[in-house]
Amino acid sequence: MIEIQRHTLDNGLRIVHNKNAATGMVAVNLLYQVGSRNEQYEYTGMAHLLEHLMFGGSANAPCFDRILQEAGGENNAWTNNDITNYYEILPVQNIETALWIEADRMENLLLGDKALDVQRNVVQEEFKQRCLNAPYGDAGHILRRNVYHCHPYRWPVIGKSLEDIETVPKEVVRDFYHRFYVPDNAILSVVGNIDSDRLFRLVEKYFGHIAAGNRPKSVLPAEPRQTEARVEQVQRNVPHNMLIKAYRMCDRNSADYHASDMISDILSNGRSSRFYQNIYAKGNMVSSIDASITGDIDEGMLVVKAQLLPGVSYEVVEAAIDKELDMLKTQLTDVRELDKLKNRYESNALFSNINNDERAANLAYYEMLGDANMINRVIDDYRQTTPEAIRRVSQYLLDERNSTTIYYNAK
Repeated sequence: MIEIQRHTLDNGLRIVHNKNAATGMVAVNLLYQVGSRNEQYEYTGMAHLLEHLMFGGSANAPCFDRILQEAGGENNAWTNNDITNYYEILPVQNIETALWIEADRMENLLLGDKALDVQRNVVQEEFKQRCLNAPYGDAGHILRRNVYHCHPYRWPVIGKSLEDIETVPKEVVRDFYHRFYVPDNAILSVVGNIDSDRLFRLVEKYFGHIAAGNRPKSVLPAEPRQTEARVEQVQRNVPHNMLIKAYRMCDRNSADYHASDMISDILSNGRSSRFYQNIYAKGNMVSSIDASITGDIDEGMLVVKAQLLPGVSYEVVEAAIDKELDMLKTQLTDVRELDKLKNRYESNALFSNINNDERAANLAYYEMLGDANMINRVIDDYRQTTPEAIRRVSQYLLDERNSTTIYYNAK
């Protein structure tokens, strides 16, 4: 059981704390509830661009990385559809350094023309490298614009096009920062050998004076229910044909989320999975195949990807995949197969909370979902998933009318 203490500042900043006396290090994790879902269609890639800008320095800490390194620490960040997450790992006696620099860049980030131009160029090069010049680099763009027609999930985190990053006005970037990088849109989680009373006093010291944001709650367009299969053919200069199939799935807080997650694991998690045993291991259809879920706050995707061997038709591979999906929809999954996956998930969940930084990130994420104590319940949520639930969820999730298929053809 992970013991959790909470506190909320007057400006809305939520603090989640777990004392870990077994280490001399501390993890400071600051989660902002902003991702690509908060962008406008005209200006995409903003959350990712802001992540880069956050390392460019602030008014009182212009050399962010150097300051942290001199305190014996390291740091990093990442952005997805729903959140942007920053963290520092450093000796617990230097925790004030991490709190100071995080507070300063929340309030006083350097957003001058030069800083914006530098990071804009960095992100443009990243877009070219990952999406334009890499084999299958635009597959995510193609898939998302077919699966989603209204919701902001219809573009990837890096943005829907290079032009969006090139042309976004600087004042729009600055406004994005001031709207979303505010205390009442953030969750600070700390794991390490520090008492909660002292921690809360320190957070008040460094963050308490920052004004709360004044942004209205955004209402995102609801994605209409998909009622017929969608298909797109593309042709690119890639080594092999690739088949991509996506199925719209429930949101992260849905009661069916854990069953949906386990369905993807039944199909492709490990050498004993059904895709591996019945499709890949036969050695005459695909060079790779996997299934995964996006796990988004709003309705996400279960995605199947298969890279075809030369000379193999899409029809053959699709028939093999459909056979496995039909078995999930019509037959009860063997209890032993399900228990094996549950044991693996429990092991992964326990190991993911050993390190301070991962535990801090998990605490912030679950608090964002509604309750940090979910970290102590999530294993039971998977344990309680039954074969009947797997079959029931498979029947509506893996319905062909709920599918989007991309035939990614090699020239």
